Amino acid sequence: MTKAATYDYIIVGAGSAGCVLANRLSADPANRVLLLEAGGRDRNPLFRLPMLMGKLFQSGIYNWHYHTEPEAHLGGRSLYWPRGKALGGSSTINGMIYVRGNRHDYDRWAQLGLPGWSYEEVLPAFRRSEGHIQRQDEFHGGSGELTVCRARSKSMLHDVFVEAGTQAGHPANDDFNGAEQEGVGKFDFTIKDGKRWSTSFAFLRPVLARPNLTVETEAMTQRVLIENGRAAGVRFVQGGVVREVRAEREVVLAAGTVNSPQLLMLSGIGPADELAAHGIDVAHDLPGVGKNLQDHVDCVMSWECRQPVTLYGDLRADKLVWSVAQGMLFGTGIVTTFPYEAGAFLKSRPDLVAPDIQLHFMPALEKTANLHFPNPFRRRQAVEANHGFTLRVGPVNPESRGEITLRSADPADKPRIVANYLQSEFDLRTMISGIRMTREIIAQEAFAPYRGRELAPGPDRLDDGELEAWLRATAMTTFHPVGTCKMGIDPMAVVDARLEVHGIEGLRVADASIMPVISSGNTNAPAIMIGERASDFILGKAAA
Repeated sequence: MTKAATYDYIIVGAGSAGCVLANRLSADPANRVLLLEAGGRDRNPLFRLPMLMGKLFQSGIYNWHYHTEPEAHLGGRSLYWPRGKALGGSSTINGMIYVRGNRHDYDRWAQLGLPGWSYEEVLPAFRRSEGHIQRQDEFHGGSGELTVCRARSKSMLHDVFVEAGTQAGHPANDDFNGAEQEGVGKFDFTIKDGKRWSTSFAFLRPVLARPNLTVETEAMTQRVLIENGRAAGVRFVQGGVVREVRAEREVVLAAGTVNSPQLLMLSGIGPADELAAHGIDVAHDLPGVGKNLQDHVDCVMSWECRQPVTLYGDLRADKLVWSVAQGMLFGTGIVTTFPYEAGAFLKSRPDLVAPDIQLHFMPALEKTANLHFPNPFRRRQAVEANHGFTLRVGPVNPESRGEITLRSADPADKPRIVANYLQSEFDLRTMISGIRMTREIIAQEAFAPYRGRELAPGPDRLDDGELEAWLRATAMTTFHPVGTCKMGIDPMAVVDARLEVHGIEGLRVADASIMPVISSGNTNAPAIMIGERASDFILGKAAA
């Protein structure tokens, strides 16, 4: 083991929050900052092209490639859980949709006894990061490092979806991050010049030359070193060599919803009985570590399209080769857009104070929204055979709770993930309401020229029992896990309102795992905001 180097701050995880922290903490040249990342550098140029996200999402590149345990309420299915493993973390492989959540999410956090987390208090942190190309107003920032833009696709079916939503009685919404979240509209995206703008590109790469910032990749952290109730440093392995580094001020875990609780437990911080079962010495009995796991469950509804106006024709191999070159060289063309550009936040009941259902609309069928090759010898097929459109439908405030637990005391062993999707009857009923509302939108006059046969769930699945059986057989994740190191003041809380781990000095958690309750929508923007708030707390700044 090499001699321990010393830093002021050690950040574990160069993901969405970790890159922000590395930037903000190293802005003061007096701060010596070390950023540790288990993955490599994000050099593959194909990951920069938004349209290729779906295919690359399934690969093992830049990816922890996790899977859940068999899910008891989904017929024993094990679901794929991709998590980013590279500079930029999951922002290197995600769908780039920029959604902050609903203002009521953050006000609820504050009402749980967490000062500093109301909507009015987190809005400045959102605006500080944001560099929106088109929007500059009281809700948006124009000078932040994180470039955000409006939807870029020219697919007319996105507009058809929005029109149909208004025909069904839902308000049109030009900005899901503005004054109101409810309605149908188009998402904003973290895309710059036609390419993915991850937190690595936004926050980390521009400051890599700072002499007080050290970034180590392929560095797998094994544990936090706890001495006399304080985080004194970390142990990691890199290139087969075990190293220890010391932190004079703080260790900050920004390793994500799976890896942050895993690291705490490997370090002896967690449920004492579970740690003892793996032969881990208990540094601090903290029963909430790994609990409170939340994720957005959803289902995939689809219809045939009667006209050849979907993405299917654009994803032929002979066309896509040019499209990729066009995207890489000029930042234009179909591959610089993301297929799920339109969507909605809907209320299943008019008396709700905020939307409880989110829709993502794609002008393609998931099974055909991939690279394919033309076959000149095949008999011409009807348009409906390949053209269609898809909607992903799910609740934004799920009640179901799961957990992350250790598989063993070996840091290289992937932890056990039990999400407990559809454990709650509330989640099931909300999803069924969402299915019915989606069918109502697609039944509107705007879709009449395009709407073909309903493929999934299918026109024969009408009553609640049939829809429940279909959901338990097909429901999946929206890839938004949070909550496993929850912020709070109750006995199951892991960190306090300043993200400091209860009972351990000099140790914080700063990533989506600290959410006490999941935000309403895609979770990458909130994770970046959490990085901003953590930097405020560490540096003693107001959220300006």
